[in-house]
Amino acid sequence: MYYRLCEHIGLRSWKRAPYACYVKKEAFAKRLSKDDYELLCLCDGAHDLPGSDRLKRLEEEGFVVPCRKGDLPDEWSLPRRYDNRYFPKMNLMITGKCNYNCRHCFNAADNAPLMAEWAFEPLLGLLDQARDCGIHAFTITGGEPMLHPRFMDILGEIIRRDMFVEELNTNGFFITADVLSQMKSMGCRPLMKISFDGIGCHDWMRAAKGTEERTLSAIRRCVQNRFPVMVQMQVNKKNLESLLPSLDMLEQEGVRSVRLIRTTESGRWRLNHGDEILSFPEYYEQMLALAERYCKNEHRMDIDIWQFLHVYPAERSFSIGPVQQSGGMYRGSAPVCRGNRGMVAVTAEGDLVPCLQLSGYYKLYGLKLGNLHDTALKDLLTESSYLDTVCATVDQLKNGNAECASCEHFRYCCGGCRAIGIMLSGVKYDKFGTDRSKCRFFKDGWYEKTTLALRGWKNLTAVHCGKAADQGENGWNDLTAGHHRTAGGVRGFYCCF
Repeated sequence: MYYRLCEHIGLRSWKRAPYACYVKKEAFAKRLSKDDYELLCLCDGAHDLPGSDRLKRLEEEGFVVPCRKGDLPDEWSLPRRYDNRYFPKMNLMITGKCNYNCRHCFNAADNAPLMAEWAFEPLLGLLDQARDCGIHAFTITGGEPMLHPRFMDILGEIIRRDMFVEELNTNGFFITADVLSQMKSMGCRPLMKISFDGIGCHDWMRAAKGTEERTLSAIRRCVQNRFPVMVQMQVNKKNLESLLPSLDMLEQEGVRSVRLIRTTESGRWRLNHGDEILSFPEYYEQMLALAERYCKNEHRMDIDIWQFLHVYPAERSFSIGPVQQSGGMYRGSAPVCRGNRGMVAVTAEGDLVPCLQLSGYYKLYGLKLGNLHDTALKDLLTESSYLDTVCATVDQLKNGNAECASCEHFRYCCGGCRAIGIMLSGVKYDKFGTDRSKCRFFKDGWYEKTTLALRGWKNLTAVHCGKAADQGENGWNDLTAGHHRTAGGVRGFYCCF
């Protein structure tokens, strides 16, 4: 009997990750067993295969379908081998230019405007390289990415290469009905991550009059056109009072989720508005109070409180961000940052950075991990300073930071956020710098305070490898290994390959 791969399945193999597949429009690859992978390679419409339980299972799971002899799979589905390390996603800053002059811009080292931008032809070369390295999904960002003169062409070129745009970071200024219609016509419907900093505060944060209503109109337009929307809101002393009314308003507008982000110590924000920064104890206190008030009312919109708490009202559940692993299931080979390990971050100058939140910091101190105008992407994903940085493990951090190594909470936080640890280390660059926000979180009892405040809701913290933590317990004994929700529901791997 003849079988072929389903059109949404693409077999892939990377250095140290030899047996995997992509599912179309799902960012992370799915791990396969060696036997399943080898059998799937024979499902090409050319091999007469004997029936088996394994083949029946693969058909039931949606990997293959019976076919006539010579009925070949799509070219995208055929096995592809990459000699570089596995990276499924790229966070691509196509331009540093912006029509706003935001007071907190983390891309900026100071108050100077950002002028770098990818020219179209070199960018096409980068997209070819990304495809040839097995990158599958893109986050398009800036600056304001829609300010790029070839913005729509860039989206089309990604799709033409059988990759997809998973997310678009934008201030919303250029979102029109025509733009959304063009995106839909090319099959591009990304998560629209739109910046909005609160009722009565948005114009001030963006340093431009009239932006609040324009941004809200863009959000409504996206919802009406059935684009998924995540609103990203800065959190600082200036806009605290506007947060809860803004959340209520955004839910009424049909927004799927909101991400609340502590306005952090970027060069520009620190230079101009350092007194508006919330200390981490202040941030935890204010955000927990906000979450408790939010959860007492009828809501459906998910809330992601940066580096702290995820709230899922529809499920009456939550998870606590600083808990990366359980003490009993500690894995020292895990990457110090799963996000960095799963997504290549590229600046408008062509530099690779661990994450774009550090782009301004790297620029300020002249730090370089590799530049795509000088070095091929494949080389940087095979052997480079960049690869050493993003593939650093929890055990390497522990060995490089005596304070963390001696801390009783390290087996839970695993060193915390590297961007925070680097930016607040007090030295030019320390990739294993201490993330003191997590020190404060654990030592000041914020795990216990959070579970108490949200008692009655299911605590999903660390359910990936076992049962959820018992919401009736404030201690650590019931925590199991780190859980991370993925947008598409497919359990992909980041990982240590």
